Amino acid sequence: MVVIVVGGQWGDAGQRTVIAYLAERARMVVRPQGGNNAGHTVITEDGEFKFQLMPSGILYEDCVNVIGTGVVVDPRVLIKEIEQLRERGHEPSNLVVSERAHMVMSYHPVFDRLEEEARGDDRLGTTWRGIGPAYSDKIRRIGFRIGDLQKEAFMRKKLAFVVGQVKNPIMTNLYQQEPLDWERLVDEYLGYAKVLDPYIKDTFPIVQDALDRDDNILLEGAQATMLDLDYGTYPYVTSSNPTAGGACTGSGIPPTQIDETLAVVKAYTTRVGYGPFPTEQANSTGDAIRERGREFGTVTGRPRRVGWFDAAVARYAVRVNGAGAVALMKLDILDEMDELRICTGYRFRGKVHDHPMANISHLKHCEPIYEEMPGWQTEIGAARRWEELPKACRDYVERVAELCGAPVTMIGVGPRRDQFVLRGKPLFD
Repeated sequence: MVVIVVGGQWGDAGQRTVIAYLAERARMVVRPQGGNNAGHTVITEDGEFKFQLMPSGILYEDCVNVIGTGVVVDPRVLIKEIEQLRERGHEPSNLVVSERAHMVMSYHPVFDRLEEEARGDDRLGTTWRGIGPAYSDKIRRIGFRIGDLQKEAFMRKKLAFVVGQVKNPIMTNLYQQEPLDWERLVDEYLGYAKVLDPYIKDTFPIVQDALDRDDNILLEGAQATMLDLDYGTYPYVTSSNPTAGGACTGSGIPPTQIDETLAVVKAYTTRVGYGPFPTEQANSTGDAIRERGREFGTVTGRPRRVGWFDAAVARYAVRVNGAGAVALMKLDILDEMDELRICTGYRFRGKVHDHPMANISHLKHCEPIYEEMPGWQTEIGAARRWEELPKACRDYVERVAELCGAPVTMIGVGPRRDQFVLRGKPLFD
């Protein structure tokens, strides 16, 4: 069985907790796209693990974890995560990195910062991790794939050209910065090759063999639908396609072999950085949810913007991804709220819209249409069965499912990977 797990909002919804739960029953987890601009936390019996590149099934020794072709890999970050695992008694022998995956070079974060600063008031709010410039170089066909680390002569020849003829003229003439030293970069990256060489493989036959065996495979999308390069709030988006289509491309698994797509949303909405956010609560309500939900970026530490649950966004994500089910996360964060709101759509210039408009200026200035529901004001973290949730809580979940257009089959009632209430037949059962 092949399952895609995608984010159904602007990210940080807890899809890695869902993956960590499901990975116990999976034989393979594939990270198909994104880079180290998206952090995630996995809480286990051994404590808290914070990853940016590592697939969330890495702590299960019998589960093969693949960093797929669509990912841009910063070797420095990946090596640090490998070292973190080793220091805590986990040898990542179950890790495989696609030789086709592109690399974040050390000059990419430099260009990321310089480009953001040049935008001034029109900056996008990137993480300065070099993800956008790395994907840009991939499209321009001047990028480096991680398999290139195994080809020293090629690295020397191509770095001499890319740095000398493409990057340094921009660095010196446009940004008035010191030129890059391509020979130093060769030595730096060949050093990474010595550490990463055992993990770099052609992942195509590995994934195809798992499909032939009918293994349980999870595709772990990074970021979320509203940050998709094509279907998100462009230009305030990421540099890849964190939708189901992108998961197929980045993993090498065709859409005809996907059995289920699970959209992960949380019981309220957050986003990081700039861009339209119709249900944002820049007030005491938003502050209270942020503090209780610990809504601060894993990578940047920046406080996330917080708002009420946006069913128009979630419904859009279900449709764009063809999701057959929804996982509703962090429901326990609303335990203390006496009243809840759900956005069912938007009103703009007298017209009602049931999905996010492509024109982000319209989305920014629209009026959210709310429904009000009572809170349950009871702790739900110990619940493991549907009947153990308060009626007001069950009513909220049912209304979310109705508005999303897909059943809520997983309900997250706490941060640990065992804190779920399940409905219907479990995946991989």
